[in-house]
Parts: sequence; C-alpha cells; structure tokens
Amino acid sequence: MSVLGDPIEPMLMHLAPMLPPEGAQAILNAIPMPILCLSPDNGISYANLAAESFFELSIPFLRRQKLTELFPFDSPVVGLVTEARRRNASVSERRLPITSPVSPDEKVVDLFALPFNDMDGYVLIMMQERTIADKMDRQLTHRGAARSVSGLAAMLAHEIKNPLSGIRGAAQLLEMSAQEGDRALTQLICEETDRIVKLVDRMEFFGDSRPISREPVNIHSVLDHVKRLARSGFAQHIRFVETYDPSLPPVLANRDQLIQVFLNLVKNAAEAIGKDAIDGEIELSTAFRPGVKLSVGSASGRVGLPLEFCVRDNGPGVPADLQPHLFDPFVTTKAQGSGLGLALVAKIIGDHGGIVECESANRRTTFRVMMPMFKPGQ
Repeated sequence: MSVLGDPIEPMLMHLAPMLPPEGAQAILNAIPMPILCLSPDNGISYANLAAESFFELSIPFLRRQKLTELFPFDSPVVGLVTEARRRNASVSERRLPITSPVSPDEKVVDLFALPFNDMDGYVLIMMQERTIADKMDRQLTHRGAARSVSGLAAMLAHEIKNPLSGIRGAAQLLEMSAQEGDRALTQLICEETDRIVKLVDRMEFFGDSRPISREPVNIHSVLDHVKRLARSGFAQHIRFVETYDPSLPPVLANRDQLIQVFLNLVKNAAEAIGKDAIDGEIELSTAFRPGVKLSVGSASGRVGLPLEFCVRDNGPGVPADLQPHLFDPFVTTKAQGSGLGLALVAKIIGDHGGIVECESANRRTTFRVMMPMFKPGQ
C-alpha cells in the first residue's frame, strides 16, 4: 500500500512524468527543504522528510492536519497560499518570519507557493530556512571585520607600541627617585603599559597576511590534544563527551592554528559553564555534511565545506543581543575579556577557507566549524 495516497500520486506524476510515484516520492524526500502539498480545503496531502524534521512531527501525523493547525489563521503562510490559489500562479515571500503552535520558536524562511493547474485547488508549498544562507552572509561580514582589525593592528603597532616603551622607561626612572608611597603609582604605570603592549601584540596577529603552511591534518588528533590540555588545566571539573565520525577524511590545515582555534573554543565553553558547576559537560563532535558550499566571489569559485567540527557546552548560553556580533572584535561577555579571542578564531578559519558559527540556547551552545577537506594534489 502506498504511503502517498491517491490525491498526491497525480501530483507526483505531474512533477516527474517519467518516474513511478515511488520514484517521485524519493526525489521529494531527497530535497532538503520542507515541502507540503495542500488539498483544496488546506488539508495536508503530502509532506516530505524535510518537513518532518522542520515541524518535528511524523509524516503520518502531519497528513492528519490542516494548514491552520500548523500555522495561526492570520499567518502570512495562509495568506500566501490563498493568494497562489486566487492568482492561479506561483507566489513567494523572502525572509518571512513564521511561528507554529507545534513549534513556537520563530524561524525565518523563504516560502514558495505553487498551484497545480491540472489539480484544481491543490497547492504545493516549499520553505527554505534562512539559517545557512544568513550564516554565510554573517561569515563574510566577520571576514570584513577581521580585515578592518588587520589595518587597525598595523596602525596600533606603529603608533602606540613605540610611545608605550617610552612611557614605561620614564616610569622606571621616576620609580628610582620616588618616595615609598609614590612607587605604587609608577609600578601601576608599568603594569598597565605592559598590559596594553600584550593587547597590541595579540592584535598584530590580525595583520599577518603571510600564506600559512598547510598539510593533511587528522582533526581527531587535534581535538584529543586540546582535550588533554583542557583536562590538565582550566577544565578539570568538566566531563568531555566525544561524538566522532571515524571515517572522516583529513582537513587541509595548519595543525598548530587548529589547536589554537579549538583550545580557544573549549576554554570559552569551560568559562561559560563556570568553575562551580557540578554537571558541566563539553561535547566534541565531528561529522561529514556534504552539500554546504561557500561562494568566494563567483559562481565558479564555490568551495565545498563538508567537514563539520563542533564544540558544544551545557552552560547558560550567549545573550541573544550578542549572538549576531559574537565574532566581531572587542565583543565579549567577560568582565576582563579583550573580545579578540573569537575574532581570532573567525580569522584563522576564514584564512583556511571555512566558516564558524554559533547557535546558542540555555544549556546548549554550539560553536560549529565547517571546513574543506584535503584532496590529493592540493
């Protein structure tokens, strides 16, 4: 017995006339975007696997629902379907914020509604969640911010470090002849100039545009090394969970810089969890995710990013107002933080041709790094 049912089979044959219904169904299930077919009374005649994941409801359950049970009656989704029927033509809406009674979290989608001329009243709707596209846009913004810091770093190195050495030298001379009560002030001047020099030294890294040496790197050896460093120091009280894909191919990267990236991310996770947490947990995961590509300036310059490496913690999460700017320089939630750590992570991963993003909620914050894999001959 077909799971599609009679109403949907003509629609599938319309989409793929050279295929049997089961073949057309396989095609729709392979599409990573949620697809629903609506009957004339807005009942759901068909839902693909992506729709099942999107709504977090099983396909049999979805097929017992009406559109207004998935979306409020005043939802723009309902209005778009009505408009597609009225015009008897496809309509679309970009960056449409939607909520659903079954999934109250707001999502932003590009939505397309397509009526079938030979099936009166039937409408196909397809949604593309904006998450991945917006991540790509934000990543390009992060790279632009990193380039801005590069120019600022070069200026700071020239305009600030030299005068600071003079200020420190003068403070040391004053300390030699100062009274006991005044020496604390000269020592304070020396300490603060040293702190500023260290900050400028960190920023100088952004101005380093020399090509990096890269080789095939086993990401699991990098993560194991980072885990050992963390366990011996700042993450002694935290439990580590590993979810690795053992068949993952190597990544073309600089091993030392990858260690720096993931040590920074793990340290941030440990600090977010806090020293007093009794159930602190950091999960390190790797996976192969084909299909994600980053455009580097032209259609012919799209680079595949199938390697996904995640650092996930069960801390309190990142404030919502900071999330869009988390990888910008000088943005931090720490009282004594410089706000350069994650900007440095974004620069290193960007220099490797990858992207890094953060998804955060209470007790589940994920930093996701996506990179190209090594190909023989590179």
